[in-house]
Amino acid sequence: MAQISAKLVKELRDMTGVGMMDAKKALVEVEGDIDKAVDFLREKGMAKAAKKNDRIAAEGLAAVAVNGNTAAIVEVNSETDFVSKNEKFQTLVKEIAEVIAANKPADMDAAVELEISTGVMKDALIEATQVIGEKISFRRFEVVEKDDNAAFGGYLHMGGRIAVLTVVEGTTDEEVAKDVAMHVAAINPRYVDESQIPQEELDHEKSVLTEQALNEGKPANIVEKMVVGRLNKFKAEISLVDQPFVKDPDMTVAKYVASKGATVKSFTRFEVGEGIEKREDNFVEEVMSQVNK
Repeated sequence: MAQISAKLVKELRDMTGVGMMDAKKALVEVEGDIDKAVDFLREKGMAKAAKKNDRIAAEGLAAVAVNGNTAAIVEVNSETDFVSKNEKFQTLVKEIAEVIAANKPADMDAAVELEISTGVMKDALIEATQVIGEKISFRRFEVVEKDDNAAFGGYLHMGGRIAVLTVVEGTTDEEVAKDVAMHVAAINPRYVDESQIPQEELDHEKSVLTEQALNEGKPANIVEKMVVGRLNKFKAEISLVDQPFVKDPDMTVAKYVASKGATVKSFTRFEVGEGIEKREDNFVEEVMSQVNK
């Protein structure tokens, strides 16, 4: 049997991401040939998935699914945007959304144990990683419910780069709810109305606006009036119902839905990759690192 050094084991582990014992077993199996060991691990379905674990999955797709009075919005990530064009990946994301809407899991741990057409969801994600060749991860979801006298609005922008799920009460017209979802996708409000804005955020903004006005050299009595006006403008800009409606800027979103006898209850907006720090790879350094190995 070939002598397997700790250095060789570490090198294989670094190349593939598998555990130390799996790396050693693979090297023993192929008598110390590291290239054959990589192939051996890949054939076992270990290296291809495992070596993806340290990569950043910040691309992918979001989707919306409706099941009666329950709806779900999900985000499934990949490493590159090319995967979003992959039919297998698109089908996986769509099915995950449908299964979440049908089963209403309490959290991600419960979600990944659900059955989809290809088996348990967590196993299907591993299989997708192996078949597609990129790290595939189910990042987040939200389950939303409505009453009978309400409508869901689902909208996907750029094929699923942005997904929005809205609930509009007072009407069962899904087109009205979808119009609101399109607005949310385009304008990205932070709250339904100003009552949802945390007091801490308002206090902070007021402090900033006050300093701005004072720096403009305005007298104190004028500053107070300016701050009130600017704070009201700030609240309107981040509140969905007070924004000019994208399809008709002459009316607010609130006035649009009111014209349909409705009100906006909630919205959820997922933009793929938001909040994930994307690693900027230096292509030249990457190539040289491979050459120098």
